[in-house]
Amino acid sequence: MSHAEPKCAANSAQDTASELARDGWLGRLQIVLAGVMWSTSGFFAKSPWFDAWPEDLRGLMLAFWRSFFAVVVLLPLIRRPSLQWQMLPMSVCFAVMVWSFMSAMVHGPAANAIWLQYLCPVWVLIAGVTWLGERVTAADVRMFVCCLTGVALILCVEMWGGSNLYATGMGLLSGVSFAGVVLSIRSLPGADPAWLIAINHGVTALILAPWVIGRSEAVGAIAYLALGLFGVFQMSIPYILFARGLRTTSSPEASVLTLVEPILVPVWVFIAWRSHPSYEPPSWSALAGGSLILLGLLIRYVPALLRARRSAITISDEGRV
Repeated sequence: MSHAEPKCAANSAQDTASELARDGWLGRLQIVLAGVMWSTSGFFAKSPWFDAWPEDLRGLMLAFWRSFFAVVVLLPLIRRPSLQWQMLPMSVCFAVMVWSFMSAMVHGPAANAIWLQYLCPVWVLIAGVTWLGERVTAADVRMFVCCLTGVALILCVEMWGGSNLYATGMGLLSGVSFAGVVLSIRSLPGADPAWLIAINHGVTALILAPWVIGRSEAVGAIAYLALGLFGVFQMSIPYILFARGLRTTSSPEASVLTLVEPILVPVWVFIAWRSHPSYEPPSWSALAGGSLILLGLLIRYVPALLRARRSAITISDEGRV
């Protein structure tokens, strides 16, 4: 063997490692960007462009139009359509999730809505232990305690102050139904992600259409342009970025990176609509409760992320030897 061959092999290994590192950072960037784009939900839901719609139906109408425009964009991206029975509960849960989340956004502070939806891992944990016989770790228990303490704080303060419990209930329902979506997708590991997202939005639009089609309340052209952006910018493109980012990013790391979404939701609402008469700033209980939920999620996912990092470094070192 010549001296050049080991050098070539070493250079090839270094090039491969550099390429993997670049792919890894690109995947993380895609997931963070997806979280930032998802975080604009409050900007759209709280905008005055839709004030002509009755408040009791505004969340439902926003949910319909967002899903309608999202599915139009996603249809050309479908590669492997298929039908399985698990898609029925998945799509129904998704429709309930979208409707309840948008209703929570319309009727209450955006911070409350997004943090209550981010309780999804708690409901997934409960379902996994109760129905699937999954084991509970110490990190799971800590997440459960922190998150439910945060919810209890929000609920108690709002009940004591006579705040809008309907919005809080919708926020909780969005988190529970989101868990239903996650559990259903877990049972469809080989399905095309674009197909799953498209069928979710398509069924949502079909279910909500009877309450929306033919409504006489008109909104301006800018509102429909915003609805198109809502479906494309806030929903379709982020899911595509997220799916691509997951190819090179572990699930624990992705779970941590997407926490940029609930942090930014009230920020965009404040920047855009703080001078509008209907603007409702986050209450101290929403900020404190949201912080507890954030702490619980970090406790759950950061240790797993660190363990995965250590394992990757160990494997890389062994490969060099």
